[in-house]
Amino acid sequence: MKTKQDLIKYCLTYKDVYEDYPFRDHEWAVIRHRNNKKVFAWIYARNQEVCINLKCSPEWIEFWRRTYEGVRPGYHLNKKHWNTVVMDGTVPDKDVKRMIGESYDLTK
Repeated sequence: MKTKQDLIKYCLTYKDVYEDYPFRDHEWAVIRHRNNKKVFAWIYARNQEVCINLKCSPEWIEFWRRTYEGVRPGYHLNKKHWNTVVMDGTVPDKDVKRMIGESYDLTK
């Protein structure tokens, strides 16, 4: 997954979710749960990099940051609970998908 559309398309495969654009800046897409409206994925481009912000269990947050250079503290979110994943190819798709799934579960 390299583009915003790739990320959006994948996130929309989860049950009872929808795509939203809550800001005037339509570069930011969020994927929300239908039932509680909570966001589990913030998808955007920043500094010519496609990024996704994902909620993470506190016991895993530092693991992902130490494992991959492309995983950073959550941009514009609580750094104790959110990571930013830069889609520059340094984080394998299987791990990005795992983090998306965890974020989905944590925000249900």
